[in-house]
Amino acid sequence: MNNNPLDRRELLRAFGLGVLGTSCAPWLPALAAEMAADPRRTRHCILLWMSGGPSQTDTFDMKPGHANGGTFKEIATAAPGLRFSEHLPKLAAHAERLAVVRSLSTKEGDHDRGTHLVRTGHPPMGPVAYPSIACALAQELAPPDLSLPAYVSVAPPQQLSPAAFGPGFLGPRYAPAVVGQQASQGRRFADLKLDDLELPAGVSQLQAARRMKLWHALEDRFLAQRSDAPFEAHHALYRKAADLMRPEVRAAFDLSQEPDDVRSKYGPGMFGQGCLLARRLVERGVPLVEVALGAGGLGWDTHQDNFTQVLRLSEELDAGWATLMTELQDRSLLDSTTILWIGEFGRTPSINQMSGRDHFPTAWSCVFAGGGVAGGQAWGRTSPDGMSVEENKVAIGDVLATLCAALGVPPDHENITSAERPIKLAEGTPIAALLS
Repeated sequence: MNNNPLDRRELLRAFGLGVLGTSCAPWLPALAAEMAADPRRTRHCILLWMSGGPSQTDTFDMKPGHANGGTFKEIATAAPGLRFSEHLPKLAAHAERLAVVRSLSTKEGDHDRGTHLVRTGHPPMGPVAYPSIACALAQELAPPDLSLPAYVSVAPPQQLSPAAFGPGFLGPRYAPAVVGQQASQGRRFADLKLDDLELPAGVSQLQAARRMKLWHALEDRFLAQRSDAPFEAHHALYRKAADLMRPEVRAAFDLSQEPDDVRSKYGPGMFGQGCLLARRLVERGVPLVEVALGAGGLGWDTHQDNFTQVLRLSEELDAGWATLMTELQDRSLLDSTTILWIGEFGRTPSINQMSGRDHFPTAWSCVFAGGGVAGGQAWGRTSPDGMSVEENKVAIGDVLATLCAALGVPPDHENITSAERPIKLAEGTPIAALLS
């Protein structure tokens, strides 16, 4: 029996609001450790990255009746009072598990700089190579006996801001395994390829195992005498490439094992098939999976013909994300998986002369879903014209801290750079009202 008058959620709420002050500081590490060890807490994270900056006004923060509202209509959802775009009907059915943040405000309106800020929590400046939050969380969540990569990224638009997708000072050991760089559209479904997945021609699995055993013996002897950063980096990269060739890894990435009707529900494109892959990887214990939506790297960059493009993207998003949540729920995995939908910024509520929307970091939206999230609500409010935040303004550090807290990872956990500088996972404060 728990005699503590504050349960975990109330402690987190107090922590997030700062009302407990410094008097509870000694309790926080123990609380975080307890949360992380609790099997009811989330142990998986899926990042849905919307490259190019999605329009909040045409998705999750509609402005019906205003000139800025555009041509889309809003619809009711499964959560009373929460309304989405008419082009997200399947997600609307899951609204009780979704929490929309409508008051996110940042200061970077450039794709490169905005991407770096959102993904690392820091603007691209200074001497520190900050890691992506995905790399940092994969490091925290990965079990020691995991046979698959700890972090898999599907079609990341790394050309926009390469540093924002990498492990930074954490080193190449924590870089993602990338899928989709060599993807092609098959007869029915996108064919996702993982680089270097197959063994070389003429090499059997037994031969490969013997070669790896010999390589490990030579490498261990070499590194014992020359433990230096470049050698460690080379070792990590080679080992990661070799690990991807194991049979169980190849099987996890083989979407042809899924029935065609299941693949069709996700959608035939790279995003839909990436969401299916995310489900398969979560089933097999991978702690962090990222799926990007934005063909060519800037799919949501709708300066022209916004409504035609957002309609198409919304249909892809709705099918892939909603089916992912349904299948995770059916497999009792949704309560252990936290999902974050986000891009590098939003888009102007005002419509330009080319029927488009431009870059807008002042007042935009992101969405949390799944495990550790108190769904069925919208946090924050923008003005009737969508141009400013009127209630509960949120910084990107707060979003990343909320993600950490939902996963049972203390946001103030520190990693140490090679210059002995401590860097927190997230600099903001968790939004306690969004945590379950």
